[in-house]
Amino acid sequence: MTQRKIIHVDCDCFYAAIEMRDDPRLAGKPLAVGGSAERRGVIATCNYEARAYGVRSAMSSRHAVKLCPDLTIVKPRMDAYKEASREIQGIFREYTDLIEPLSLDEAYLDVSDCPHFSGSATRIAQDIRRKVSKRLHITVSAGVAPNKFLAKIASDWRKPDGLFVITPAQIEDFVAALPVTKLHGVGKVTADKLARLGIDSCLELREWTKLALVREFGSFGERLYSLARGIDERVVQNDSRRQSISVENTYEADLPDLASCLGKLPELMQTLAERIGRIDSSYRPGKPFVKVKFHDFTQTTLEQAGAGRDLESYQQLLGQAFARGGKPVRLLGIGVRLLDLRGAHEQLELFNDG
Repeated sequence: MTQRKIIHVDCDCFYAAIEMRDDPRLAGKPLAVGGSAERRGVIATCNYEARAYGVRSAMSSRHAVKLCPDLTIVKPRMDAYKEASREIQGIFREYTDLIEPLSLDEAYLDVSDCPHFSGSATRIAQDIRRKVSKRLHITVSAGVAPNKFLAKIASDWRKPDGLFVITPAQIEDFVAALPVTKLHGVGKVTADKLARLGIDSCLELREWTKLALVREFGSFGERLYSLARGIDERVVQNDSRRQSISVENTYEADLPDLASCLGKLPELMQTLAERIGRIDSSYRPGKPFVKVKFHDFTQTTLEQAGAGRDLESYQQLLGQAFARGGKPVRLLGIGVRLLDLRGAHEQLELFNDG
């Protein structure tokens, strides 16, 4: 079996990088992209100067300004970011068609069969970074490894503007020293449980049998057993299709009760209907869902198979979702899950046409 060669490419503070590129006056100053602090906005991303003050993505803009009074916050320009993302994807396609985008600024590439540079994944990654820098005037970091799990860790190892390579011969020692918090799928709850069991590193995790880990963590225990040994068999999937379509809105003032939330539904439904009208015939709208984020940033999502997509159905869903918190609401979202009508053969044709 041929050794897989995976590259994980991650743009450095992507939105902020595009803003600094397009307006050089912003460079070198603490900068964030997001909503206004006066309008209850949230930070989407920020540059490294802002991160030095503790500013982070998903933080409220108001709190970010408290941490960094000199912070400049600019509104997102999604069209500019999508255009840059398309250009970067075009560079990827110069080397391989096996591309799995995770977001606008991040993707896995399988270059196992790429003929460029005599098949050297390291040199391919170097060339991708060079081309992005030259053509788009932003930087990307890259990780090269035999699987997705390690490639993603490697891309973060020398950020920003870095390249890190983990060869097959290095996996054993590299993974042994990894904190378990670096493992794919290990969130705060699992990390806390591992810590209580005295497991802080992958070397310590290796002392546990697969059966013992399954007893403690269910099916995820098997995954932990593999990751602690640097094993990840997930393939790069280039057939990613839309799972849902939705619309959401963050309100300047909290919606105090259910009635005020219900009053926002018609406007949200009109926007959703316009978006559904733009999808192609390879999708069929499925079950509806609603998303409610309360004033304390807790949130809930509720969906129902068999329900209609009319106003009454969304009203019922929203009523049930609101009851889960019963608190003032800062964000409302509605949407539908999408049924993909294309078969695997048609999916291949779709991507080969591109």
